[in-house]
Amino acid sequence: MERLLPSDPSHLGGNRLLGRLGAGGMGVVYLARTPSGELAAVKVIQPEYAQQPEFRARFAREVDAARGVDGPWVARVLAADPDAPAPWLASAFVPGPSLAEAVATRGALPPGAVRILGAVLARALDAVHRAGLVHRDVKPGNVLLALDGPRLIDFGIARATDDQTALTATGLVVGSPGFLSPEQARGQQVTPASDLFSLGCVLAYAATGRPPFGLGDSGALLYRTVHYAPDLHGIEDGPLRAFLESCLAKEPAARPTAAQADAALAPGAVATDLHWLPDPVVRMIADRAAALLALPGIDATRAETSRFSPGAPGRRRVLALAAGGALLAAGAGAGAWALLRDDTTATARVSGKRQWLIGVQADLSGPAKAVGREQERAVRLAVAEHNARDDKPFELALRVEDDGGNLRRARAAARSLTADRDVLAVIGPTSAPTAPVVDLYENAGLPLITVSELSIGAMSTALMGSPQHYFRAAPLNSYTAFGVVLALTRQRAGHLGMVIDRAGRITGWEPAQMMHGPAKIAELTVTHRVVPASVADGTPVLRDLLARGADSIYYSGTPERAAEVAQYLRAKRFTGPRFLDPSSAGEAFLTAAGDAAEGWQAVLSCSDPAAPAGRDFATAYERRHRSEPGPWAVEAYDAVRLVVDRLTALAGSGARRPERDALTEALGEANYRGIAGTYSFNERRWLNAENVYLHRVRDGRFRYADSLTVQGV
Repeated sequence: MERLLPSDPSHLGGNRLLGRLGAGGMGVVYLARTPSGELAAVKVIQPEYAQQPEFRARFAREVDAARGVDGPWVARVLAADPDAPAPWLASAFVPGPSLAEAVATRGALPPGAVRILGAVLARALDAVHRAGLVHRDVKPGNVLLALDGPRLIDFGIARATDDQTALTATGLVVGSPGFLSPEQARGQQVTPASDLFSLGCVLAYAATGRPPFGLGDSGALLYRTVHYAPDLHGIEDGPLRAFLESCLAKEPAARPTAAQADAALAPGAVATDLHWLPDPVVRMIADRAAALLALPGIDATRAETSRFSPGAPGRRRVLALAAGGALLAAGAGAGAWALLRDDTTATARVSGKRQWLIGVQADLSGPAKAVGREQERAVRLAVAEHNARDDKPFELALRVEDDGGNLRRARAAARSLTADRDVLAVIGPTSAPTAPVVDLYENAGLPLITVSELSIGAMSTALMGSPQHYFRAAPLNSYTAFGVVLALTRQRAGHLGMVIDRAGRITGWEPAQMMHGPAKIAELTVTHRVVPASVADGTPVLRDLLARGADSIYYSGTPERAAEVAQYLRAKRFTGPRFLDPSSAGEAFLTAAGDAAEGWQAVLSCSDPAAPAGRDFATAYERRHRSEPGPWAVEAYDAVRLVVDRLTALAGSGARRPERDALTEALGEANYRGIAGTYSFNERRWLNAENVYLHRVRDGRFRYADSLTVQGV
């Protein structure tokens, strides 16, 4: 899923749009939540085509066709409005990869799996044909693999079996070359038998990993479809091969019907779980489902506390500067974790009175638990120091919620914290997967201060206007690009080779994309290469960059694949400046790269307690927790002291407990000097950034090297 573009609507027909699933020449498919909370794929015709009667009529036919098909193996229609200014169709979202993607990345399926897949798709086509339709675009990209079985999607060019339209009368080829029938290739009228030919092509592709009529331009594919025998090499003689040969007969009358295909392939087969698929494909489906289902819900807004309005221009301005979330995995063992729980309980109330509570929402048991635990420890230290003062105007207590790095748990934690009216502000969340909870805090008017979640994703998916209560208390990861370029110029680099590994998704891609602007200003030559996520070996890209004279390397992607880059460059004795994006610079990289990690650098938004300004904090932290502070501890400590400073200013001599809105306003006017710098915020509630921090691997650890000023970029 890609983020919504500035030109995209936030709602359509009562559906809340969450992101883009794809786009073509005539329309866009969005991922959305329906008013009932169900996930949907919403297909929308582009405005310029919606004004053309023929395209609107075509879309209306698609809606009618999709509504007319009733079966468990086709994506059901949830709602549609073909007469809207932007006509749309919402169908049930299938959280899984397409067959095309699964075969391309995990290889061909075994014969047994192909037979079950074919039987299920035959049942889907039987439902289509019983509705009086021909699908006309059965291809691997229109077969989705879900946890509860495959689904056939997209009735965009489906037609009634008796539909004699000008479209076919003119001899126009309709369908996807390589998977359409000979009669489609000739531009002739098609019957249900055409879909069976396409089914044979799809199953041959699933069994061999290649289309049965090869690759090439559409003209060559159409010619081979009409005149050549299909390439079934690698499929052993037997029932499956015999079935495919019957489906791929040139004459429609020689092909089986959909019902006959079901009976011939796997009669009575059940595909409502994943037992029939190989393990690599099962893992892919499970990972995709987990990633795409962890999306923001829809919660009722509170008009009396919400300060933004739908469509406010701030949301669009936010998208102008992209940023990714930095996760640094720092060590913290089970024994050290036990020490955290000895101070105060998660819901402690000091002195038995109604207290001024600060909440912490953090990942304390999930994938980012090392970061979350460090932040909680730092928060506890700041609260304890405040409560130990003789002149304190009020006492603080903590309420801690562990969200486990899981969005569903995070939303439950946020609801619990926002419902507690004693909680005046919350520090968190820890990382990008839980960032969409920002909408709950916004709606409740509860200040949320984040120090380590620096992606733009929370705003682009959860907010419809400029944030009012959501403060980012560390420089956005976009700013690290300026720091990298500054460091490269100081290290006398002239030609940067940039590797953008798509396996890192948006968190790694955004800082890399931001690099081009400052590099141009610094007159730094940049040659960038993209490595697809499906490619296992990225060394050809590195070889090309070195051959082109790159004297420095910047990698954005994942820690594990970054380690492979480090090992390759070490083997090539490359000693020029080597940089990682923030999301790759962590313990996982150090562990996987071993000695090859030495000398690698990263510019991060988090400061280091080893820097001169953090020494007193580091001493106090070590005294209290018996360990060195880790990444993001300084910022979490500063965030609490910032809140205390603002509460003190509001309390005055009477120590009257302020309301949340008053604290929000006070935070917006802050000019507080902390360890990491001055905390003040712009109108978007972003930190007016001063510094990012250069770290270099030395003796197997990322160590603070320098502070780089990016103020005013």
